[in-house]
Amino acid sequence: MTAGDDAAWMARLRERILAAVPEGHDVPELARFRALQRDYPARGGKGLRGRVVLLAAAAHGADPEDALPVAAALELFQNWVLIHDDVEDDSETRRGEPALHRIAGMPVAVNVGDALHVAMWRTLIHTDAPWRNAVLAEFLDVIERTAEGQHLDLSFVAEGRFDVTEAAYLRMIERKTARYTVVAPLRLGALVAGVDPDPRLDPAGLALGRAFQIRDDVLNLLPDESGAYGKEFAGDLYEGKRTLVLARAFEVLDASDRARLRDLLGRPRAQKRPEEMREALDLLARADAIAYAQGVAERDAAQGLSGLRDAFSAAADPTAAFDLLNLLTGLAERHA
Repeated sequence: MTAGDDAAWMARLRERILAAVPEGHDVPELARFRALQRDYPARGGKGLRGRVVLLAAAAHGADPEDALPVAAALELFQNWVLIHDDVEDDSETRRGEPALHRIAGMPVAVNVGDALHVAMWRTLIHTDAPWRNAVLAEFLDVIERTAEGQHLDLSFVAEGRFDVTEAAYLRMIERKTARYTVVAPLRLGALVAGVDPDPRLDPAGLALGRAFQIRDDVLNLLPDESGAYGKEFAGDLYEGKRTLVLARAFEVLDASDRARLRDLLGRPRAQKRPEEMREALDLLARADAIAYAQGVAERDAAQGLSGLRDAFSAAADPTAAFDLLNLLTGLAERHA
């Protein structure tokens, strides 16, 4: 698998993902239920995690064909987690369209996410590949870590806490985002190839995953004139999400500004007005918090990429390793 045939592999991956989701039914409402299961997968997305699995497998000497079911399962994981995450955050949009619970209601959306969870496991279990047990164990671990991270994230909001420190935020995103976005795909690629994952993959992947999430937090607060970002501008402020940007602002603002920012962000979403969120953005700018967070992201990206270069310095397929590092560099430095 090389950069030249990336589009062909991504098309195959999308086909494999949709093939895992049942389609049609002679009972009309169940046909609608299955159509809803295909909604988020059919919206596309970047397929980033699946691409990392395929390239990591190739870099470790495996045929990417063997990694397709694992890559598809990880993308299914991403989709059902996003459905649940959108419900829990009461998000407005996903991939440029209304979030599923805005279309079908929260109870239905949660059930659709549960069904995609089943599709994920079915994709993995219905194989006799030699990697099956090791891959299943990796999926169990990453789902558990993601749930832990999501709990930390939700607890910050549920408790009305804005005194979330930088260390607490980083601990949360390492579990919620970094592990399943970078660490797990790298490890899964090695497992498909029958190779014990290099211990350097974990710290390097966590650093890159942190950079990815922090950069995502930053992008959420920057105007998206191209429309490529695909998420609601300043949605994190409307949802009251605790981010590194907020952690930095509450650390450096004076007491009066901290109180005002807490008041603006602590209200229910329905009570937040656009002009007030613009005021919140002004306070973040006063703290230089967005630039600070971007600096942390750049530091973590450099650390992670250096670690991965070391880990793949003697890759079985140097071309695939080169393409993998290019992909992850773009991930850490992305603008959309």
